[in-house]
Order: sequence, then structure tokens, then C-alpha cells
Amino acid sequence: MKMNSNMFLVVLALAVSSWATQAQESGATSTPPDRPVPGQPGGRRGPPPWGGRDGSGPGASSSLSSAPAGKSEAEKQVLAVLDDMEKNQREGHAPNVQREEGRLLRLLAESTGAKHVVEIGTANGYSTIWLCLGLQSTGGKLTTYEIDPQLAAQARANFKQAGVDKIVTVVVGDAHVEAPKLKEPIDILFLDADKEGYVDYLEKLLPLVRRGGLVIAHDMNQRMADPRYLKAINSDPELESVFLNTFWGLGVTLKKH
Repeated sequence: MKMNSNMFLVVLALAVSSWATQAQESGATSTPPDRPVPGQPGGRRGPPPWGGRDGSGPGASSSLSSAPAGKSEAEKQVLAVLDDMEKNQREGHAPNVQREEGRLLRLLAESTGAKHVVEIGTANGYSTIWLCLGLQSTGGKLTTYEIDPQLAAQARANFKQAGVDKIVTVVVGDAHVEAPKLKEPIDILFLDADKEGYVDYLEKLLPLVRRGGLVIAHDMNQRMADPRYLKAINSDPELESVFLNTFWGLGVTLKKH
């Protein structure tokens, strides 16, 4: 039986809020540093304020988290590549999503039966591969945008190694210019690029997001979120949003039926 999107988001919000509360009570902190990460237009972010090579981040509780278990050989291959990326490709890169955030993206893609995911801000492809884990089950595909040709090349190599390259289309260029060329429906729109550009991406791509589809925004915390984006999603009666207290913060917005 397929879970209703509204029901799933409610359960998800309660679960993550409970996890975050337990982490904070144990003395951990999941809020980013005081200085915001500077955004760069068209699909890139500035350098990370800290590392986190284990992929868990300071907000994670070791008593609650567990390593993902691959059901098939194909899934085990993907997880092995993600583990290698966590260990060897974090330093010197724009901040990837953390492991638990990646797992959450996979859950959202798979549970909603997504057929087409659009990602703004590929970087080395870490979050892309997590989304692809969900799309392998739904038979879906992903279109991702990256302004840096070198990062795009590295992401393509990671996609091939993970065995997901056939379901991913990488578009190199300014996403503000390239993404609006899309014509087909979007089930999930994932924003993880220049924060000041989120409003523009939303205005240009929301018409393509299907009813019941999701807009997921990374870096949704008090220090990094663009107030204009928050106003845009919170004042639109066609949208319903929840904010999850993950390592960097995620905003999950439903386009209502």
C-alpha cells in the first residue's frame, strides 16, 4: 500500500524532531556555525565550515544511528561508493549533505514513488546517488545541474562507479539559465546550491512540480536560509512546509493537490 504524502511527511517530521531533541539533550548540537557559508550562483556553495568524515555530523546520536544495509548486490555497490566518498571526497569540497540527510532523501524519493527528480547543485554527486537509491526502486530518473565542469566530471565518474549513471543526466552550466529549459513534470525538486537563488529556482520550476510533489531545500536553518525563500513557501496557500532539524536543516514543501 502506498503511503499518502501528507501522512508520510507528518510521521517523518515527528521522527526527525524526536531524534533532534534527543541529540540536543545528550549535549550535542546540530546547528551550523555562526558564520554562514557564502553562496555562489548557478549551482555551487562555498567551502564547508567543518568536516564530518563519518557522515553523521555532531547532531547525530550514535545510539540511534546505524549503517545502511544493502538488500541487493546493486544496492551494496552503491553504498560502498557512498562510503568511499564520505571517507575520501569530503575535504576541499562544498559541503555535501550528511549521511542521515542522504538516507532521508532516499526515503522520500522511494516512498513517494518519484519518477523524475531534479537537483540543483550536483557537487561531487553524493546527494544525487542517495536519491538514485530510491529511484532504482521506482524506475525513475534524475536530472542534476552543476556550474563547475570539474565537479560535474567527478560526479559523472562517481555515478558510473555506483552503477547509476544510466538514470542520471548531468547538465553543466548556470542552473538559473539551464533548468528553466525543462518541460517534463517533476516529482521532487531538490535545491542545494546558492541560497539567494532559491526563490528564482522555485518561481521557475514550481509550475513543473506535480500536485503531491515535493520541493526539498537544503541548509534550512536560522543562519543560512534566505528569508525571501521562507516567505515564498510559507505564504503560498498551495504549499505546505515542514522544517527538519537535521545536520544542515531541510525544508520539505508539499505542492498540495
